[in-house]
Amino acid sequence: MTTAHVAWIVPCFEEAARLDGPAFLALAEGSAPSSLIFVDDGSRDGTLAVLRGLAGQRPGQIETLALPTNQGKAEAVRQGMRHALTGPSEIVGYVDADLATPPVELQRLAWLAREGSYDVLMGSRVQLLGRSIERNNTRHYVGRVFATCASLSLGLPVYDTQCGAKLFRRTDALAAALATPFTSRWAFDVELLARLVRPQRGIAPIDISRIREEPLLTWTDIPGSKLRPWAALRGGFDLLRLAVKTRRGS
Repeated sequence: MTTAHVAWIVPCFEEAARLDGPAFLALAEGSAPSSLIFVDDGSRDGTLAVLRGLAGQRPGQIETLALPTNQGKAEAVRQGMRHALTGPSEIVGYVDADLATPPVELQRLAWLAREGSYDVLMGSRVQLLGRSIERNNTRHYVGRVFATCASLSLGLPVYDTQCGAKLFRRTDALAAALATPFTSRWAFDVELLARLVRPQRGIAPIDISRIREEPLLTWTDIPGSKLRPWAALRGGFDLLRLAVKTRRGS
């Protein structure tokens, strides 16, 4: 049996100063067969040149897509995943450019996605004994409130929808979920899950039993996040709109 190919999407906006090139090269080398697709989201600081330099070191394994203007993380992820689905990848996922989830954990998630019968595998930042989950306290508690609201809006017992490490098996539901831009800029992870479990007519939904949250062994809150506190408020409005839409069944 052949090993499933995994494509990692990495959305980037003005990451030239902090992008860890060697770490991404280690991810590409240690999770074969795999590829990295960096999506430059209209950066103005030289990020695109850095990404093209990385792609030049691993031609055929690392790609760079350049969006002409800044369109937000949601659209960068969507464009990257749609591009990955035009190739041989059986599993596509995305990870934050700051690598708060380190390569060794991403490789472990890729192994689980390949070996398990999962259509969705989500990293989850659960603070347990024996784990190293380093989160800013304020962001942690705001995140817990957001995650609770996300779980209620989805009607699913999800613990952590916003961890930036997720993998999806190629399915008709995934292709349909990525066909149109997300209506939410701040809660697109939640909207993507909603589209998968409640797809448009004629598309088989993802069975909830095939969605798994995997507690991470290591995760570190990296300084320099572009997510501002007011984004949580905007995300809350997005969740409310999503909940209303879900109740209406549209």
